[in-house]
Amino acid sequence: MQGYVKGKPLFTSINNTNNQYSYLTEDLETDVVIIGGGVTGSICSYYMSKSNIKSVLIEKGRIAHGSTSVTTSLLQYELDENASELIESISSKDIVRLYELGLYALKEIEKFVDEYGNKCDYIKRDTLLYTSKNLEKNSIKEEYKFRKENGLDVEYIDESNNLYGFDLKAGLLAKKGGAEIDPYKFTNHLLEVSIKEGGLVYENTEAKKIEYINEGAIVHTSYGYKIKAKKVIVATGYNTSLFTNKNFGSKYTTFNIATKPVKEIRGWKEGVLIRDNSDPYNYIRTTKDNRLIIGGEDIDFKEIESEEIAFEKYSILEQRIKSMFKEIDDIEVEYKYCGCFETTKDNVGYIGPDKKHNDLWYCLGYGANGILFAILGGMMLSKLYYNEKDDDMKLFDVNRFDN
Repeated sequence: MQGYVKGKPLFTSINNTNNQYSYLTEDLETDVVIIGGGVTGSICSYYMSKSNIKSVLIEKGRIAHGSTSVTTSLLQYELDENASELIESISSKDIVRLYELGLYALKEIEKFVDEYGNKCDYIKRDTLLYTSKNLEKNSIKEEYKFRKENGLDVEYIDESNNLYGFDLKAGLLAKKGGAEIDPYKFTNHLLEVSIKEGGLVYENTEAKKIEYINEGAIVHTSYGYKIKAKKVIVATGYNTSLFTNKNFGSKYTTFNIATKPVKEIRGWKEGVLIRDNSDPYNYIRTTKDNRLIIGGEDIDFKEIESEEIAFEKYSILEQRIKSMFKEIDDIEVEYKYCGCFETTKDNVGYIGPDKKHNDLWYCLGYGANGILFAILGGMMLSKLYYNEKDDDMKLFDVNRFDN
């Protein structure tokens, strides 16, 4: 199996990652076992604890050191592709609903921060979808009209009212349409709250085998200890081979660079989160300590081992950010890293039960909205535990492409 992360990720490098969790040393029985200790698993753990559901989370490596360490955590309600490009895979009504759910998930993160404190460098942001190409102006205009007609708070920008320091032919500004966080800090804060509510968390504890029983399952771990649970939640991201041979989506390698802190961020109005309309697209954000992060340049996942391709992609990203922000004269790259990214044809993740094993549930935040999908998953699955099905869960149906 190829590694899912390469290079030196920013967030596990700048934070004190000595925060260690114990490994499993006894057999346990619980309501729910969550497999995967990244941001998705931690979100599930939080919502289970909040709903008085006993949970045990296990992570085969270190908490938040897998795919979570390479996410830029540039959060926005929109999907990877514009509505006009998705219409063959998903209805207009469902696209609007997914936008609304994205906004709802953003508010959930804000509620968490308001209640438990801002330990994850959370900042609410506007988001900008833009193009520097005349040929793509109509695409931006169509997306603007679609959102405006469906009641979303958006503003159209062109060269006549461009307040940004870079070339922009057309842009769509989504007001309060996003947020940025530190994913490592967010994961650990969620688990801190969960543990206080009785949740158990173990790292360096790998699930080796799932034994399905009449009601629930037994998870056999790497040290021979077992966890008996009524439900198993798969929050393992892109590695699902232990649970199913289903091909959930298309895997890519996505590349990121992060700069050293710059003295002053100029030409970047109010730290807006930026995504261009290209294919593959780039996404750009700042950090609390004045770093710039740019990611994208996705390629087929099997190329993740190629140092030559990685060097080329990092160079492209560096040149792009320097050419966009010419007013910032002290841009110096400090971190370069890449990781796996998986998306589906409708840009939506998977939440809900397995077709074969009803006590095996998935929470897979595929696509650029992974963290927001995980928030929705945590809420929906904690309801499902009490046999309350959320109507919106059909949008994330695990079996929706099985024809």
